[in-house]
Amino acid sequence: MFHGSMVALVTPMQADGSVDEASLEKLVEFHVQNGTDALVVTGTTGEASTLDEEEHCRVIRQVVDWVAGRLPVIAGTGANSTREAIELTRCAMKGGADACLLVTPYYIKPTQEGLYRHFRAVAEAVPIPQILYNVPGRTACDMHNDTVERLASVSNIVGIKDATGDMTRGKDLIERCGDRLDVYSGDDATTLGLMRLGGKGGISVTANVAPGAMHEMCRLALAGEFEQAEAINQRLMPLHQKLFVEANPIPVKWALNQMGLIPNGIRLPLTELSPAHHDVVREALHQSGVL
Repeated sequence: MFHGSMVALVTPMQADGSVDEASLEKLVEFHVQNGTDALVVTGTTGEASTLDEEEHCRVIRQVVDWVAGRLPVIAGTGANSTREAIELTRCAMKGGADACLLVTPYYIKPTQEGLYRHFRAVAEAVPIPQILYNVPGRTACDMHNDTVERLASVSNIVGIKDATGDMTRGKDLIERCGDRLDVYSGDDATTLGLMRLGGKGGISVTANVAPGAMHEMCRLALAGEFEQAEAINQRLMPLHQKLFVEANPIPVKWALNQMGLIPNGIRLPLTELSPAHHDVVREALHQSGVL
């Protein structure tokens, strides 16, 4: 249902941590004009964990209004409480989102059966299309391919964002479920590799600062033109790597501030990028042709 370069959009904030709605609207237009294939809001990169429910729902509604049907809007609505995930997903559906992205419940370490029941419960409670999200490096919760395969039979579970960076695992996932679920990369450095195996695109941090290039790389890969896609990917590799020198979204928000697109606000417990990394990220922006 959703293919190509899907940006994991930041939530701009003022220095006091308040959501900067004017900058958010400008970012939406920036991505519409630069070819981004879908906007993924209120996810990890959007600092969803620090937004309260009212802010979370407001950001979704506003982005949907500003997009005005020009791009799909996918809303992050995952939570470590099934009830909370259902409420956020309902909020996103009412707000006009085209789909929801649900991360595995973090911190509490459910069993595989618990994961299956959690995602099935959300899908049965809210009929909007839903994309699973597995990022064990952040959640301490790993959803196995066996569990994903079980969930692929649920009609409104339409995809999975796999952020493991494990190509062997990704290949197995595509072979098992690719006819029922679209598989997306959640790891910029290996997005093209996953697309070579049949992945349908990536939910990207890099696309925040290089939307046009990420769109073109994914377009070429979907067309089977991998040599040309690889040339773009190599140019972007410094960003794929250096935008993670500290926890996401710290580096990418600093980069967007350097580009003049957002103020420098970020919410505790996240902090601004350490000065020791400024030159590293700035050089990556130069090497990739962003600055």
